[in-house]
Amino acid sequence: MPRPLAGIEKFPRIRLGHAPTPLDRAPNLGASLGIDLWVKRDDCTGLALGGNKVRQLEFYLGDARARGADTVLITGAVQSNFVRLAAAGARQLGMDIHIQLEERVDDADDLYRTSGNVLLDRLLGATLHPFPVGEDEAAADASLEDLARSVTAGGGKPYVIHLGADHPPIGGLGYVVAANEWMEQARARGFGFDAVVCASGSALTHAGTLIGMRAIGEETPVYGVCVRRDASLQHARVVKRAAELAAMIDRPALFDVDGVDVSDEVYLPGYGKLNDAVREAVSMAARCEALLLDPVYTGKAMAGLIAHVRSGRIAAGNRVLFIHTGGLPGIFAYAAKLEPWLSNEGGR
Repeated sequence: MPRPLAGIEKFPRIRLGHAPTPLDRAPNLGASLGIDLWVKRDDCTGLALGGNKVRQLEFYLGDARARGADTVLITGAVQSNFVRLAAAGARQLGMDIHIQLEERVDDADDLYRTSGNVLLDRLLGATLHPFPVGEDEAAADASLEDLARSVTAGGGKPYVIHLGADHPPIGGLGYVVAANEWMEQARARGFGFDAVVCASGSALTHAGTLIGMRAIGEETPVYGVCVRRDASLQHARVVKRAAELAAMIDRPALFDVDGVDVSDEVYLPGYGKLNDAVREAVSMAARCEALLLDPVYTGKAMAGLIAHVRSGRIAAGNRVLFIHTGGLPGIFAYAAKLEPWLSNEGGR
């Protein structure tokens, strides 16, 4: 079992997922790229098809339970993995759940609006609230607060999981802990990593990974691949969140702004939209390793890893850790957009 990290124990936590998740080698995909590739399988966290947000929700819902809440409110994109897992976690704890679905993707079809995570939200019995804006975090959070007041008026005790970066990054603690987990797994095999690659969206997984690695004395570069906003905006967000997390565990000296690395070379045309680099990454992972990646997060993160290898930022022969953050229900919501790229022919 991973050693407990100082500073974490003061935060309420409820165990929701399967941990430790597997650390798997990807020999075929790694060989095709000329690296030694390993995958941290946080798509296997267990709760309602899993994903990285399970680790974050252990702290959010731990805080909710400690505050006596009986209702969780959260906002996210229509196909948000976070809201699906918040619904699952709330139900497992006997809590009610309200989900606000933001319009972040302007070319959404009927399948996007009814399949994948939306289908699971409904199956879990969440109360869904449409929100017409997709790029205004302050407005989304204000709307959640309005919903929370309605819950209170009805006799409930709401707990809001905010979207904006002006609220404490409690969920990021999940990846401060996770970094220790995968390094214990690697050390048990007698090695370390030359690079870590993850998707960078809300920035909590990215920032938590960075602080978690530094907390255990690992100086390995952590490369964040932009999935929600461009590199200049994302860099500032990761800097803020990482500094906050270091302060939260009473170790502010862990944070070094020079260690924050984000790339947007595979980001366009924007959040939730596919491009040829993502198509190639999703296809290569599936056909080389039977490793399934979603188009929004892990597909773009793997596309970023491939771009880093081809540009030389990640050197040939390096041992690289890819954090698989899950999101697999989203594959089905993107079926119509993936179809033109699929082939009935075999091969890699």
